[in-house]
Amino acid sequence: MADPYTGDRIILKDLGFYGYHGVFAEEAKLGQRFFIDLELGTDLTAAAETDRLSAGISYADIYDVVKSSFEGQRMKLLEAVANNIVEALFQSFQGVSWIILRVRKPEAPIAMVRGEAAIELHRVRK
Repeated sequence: MADPYTGDRIILKDLGFYGYHGVFAEEAKLGQRFFIDLELGTDLTAAAETDRLSAGISYADIYDVVKSSFEGQRMKLLEAVANNIVEALFQSFQGVSWIILRVRKPEAPIAMVRGEAAIELHRVRK
């Protein structure tokens, strides 16, 4: 089977948000920082050849969908947060054929000396 995550892509990294996602009551009350990295598989040929924004997907529009999805509903699990974002991106941008999305939680309430907790979803449009 061929790797579906090939070809052109739009990449946005280190999108920062403040949110209240998490299992613990303190997370719901105090909130914390989250960072999102994503790759969207889409054909960039028309945008590259015409140099017209209307021929591609606006990075600002992608950010707006991610922000709205992230802030829209409090979730306990990073997996659920990421899934909501992926579904919103597929719904908003018909030209996106696959998405790789990572949600990072640098202040997760676990005993880490350094680092972060994160999850990554790989999804292909159905």
